[in-house]
Amino acid sequence: MKSSLDPTPGPARFLPLLAALWLGACATPPAPQAPPAPAEAVPPEETAAVPLRLAAVGDIMLGGSAAPEMVRHGYDYPFEATRHLLQQADIVFGNLEGPLTDGGVPVADKTYVFRSPPAKVAPALAAAGFRVLSLANNHALDYGPEGLFHTIAALERAGIAPVGAGADLEQSRRAVILQTGQGRLAFLAYSLTFPKAFWAGPARPGTAFGHETHVRQDVARAKREADMVVVSFHWGREATTELRDYQVALGRAAIEAGAGVVLGHHPHVLQAVERYRDGVILYSLGNFAFGSYSRRATRSVIAQLEFRQARLRRLTLVPLDVNNVEVVFQPRPLEGEAAREVIAHLDRLSRARGTPIAYENGTGVLLFGEEQNGN
Repeated sequence: MKSSLDPTPGPARFLPLLAALWLGACATPPAPQAPPAPAEAVPPEETAAVPLRLAAVGDIMLGGSAAPEMVRHGYDYPFEATRHLLQQADIVFGNLEGPLTDGGVPVADKTYVFRSPPAKVAPALAAAGFRVLSLANNHALDYGPEGLFHTIAALERAGIAPVGAGADLEQSRRAVILQTGQGRLAFLAYSLTFPKAFWAGPARPGTAFGHETHVRQDVARAKREADMVVVSFHWGREATTELRDYQVALGRAAIEAGAGVVLGHHPHVLQAVERYRDGVILYSLGNFAFGSYSRRATRSVIAQLEFRQARLRRLTLVPLDVNNVEVVFQPRPLEGEAAREVIAHLDRLSRARGTPIAYENGTGVLLFGEEQNGN
């Protein structure tokens, strides 16, 4: 059962006009796309028995140190070892770091500036199963507004919905809503990372900054339009498991406003999982396919989330080796003692937040609702 994008126009539908106005250039609009096929209908009596499966991964960036390997092996290469896991899900979500563009001007006075070829990366992401990608991060405008607009256009042509960035603040805050056989699932994304110049304004392209007031308003609005809400935050400190106070405050605020799941990115390493009310906060999913040989970012997970009757029921964490010295930009599932060590590490971090993670068949498991009670 694959999901189809909600036909409601999104922020990037006006992309060619916005790009022309902003850049003073005449862009040729992309060819009209065929409307998405309707989601497979599920008989009402079977709805409760069929879960909606969401897979979420960490940071994705196929430029930087990964670029030579992508040229050598192709852009499908990073997903070959995890494709079977991603394609078990109805929807796959991740955080895309760095614009997909062949143009634009690199931003000045920034240490790390990334980009990747749109005609190759976007189709590879779609083929791997990605349906929604957050652009709310500290690399979205590495090649200026032009690079951001190119990224949005490339993803939409590939059938992927971008979220968390747009032509202005209003559009960057707009939810992406997907229609599935189990109901409507909304996504919102925010960045709390510098540079400040990347944050969208009333008439400035950029990323949605995570003001708590905005987060609460946006989640409440999305919850009125959808059955389930997922919120992504780009936040925290890099390379540390220690949480910043605002991460806890914002993650909980999102759930209090109606979200069921909060997904964190940016630290590049795993951080704690916290059960809060009827939802869950994954403070950092670490890296996924990321173009760096960092010795600090070596372990990650794929988060598999199951919803039934619009409620989160199960979280499964699949351990990954993302040490690029070993896997060369192709994340690989871990087994045996290596997998157990990753879950034990997450369990230690999460117990400090009152959320023990069980080890089950090489994965970490957290149950909710009736499943938690053994029903």
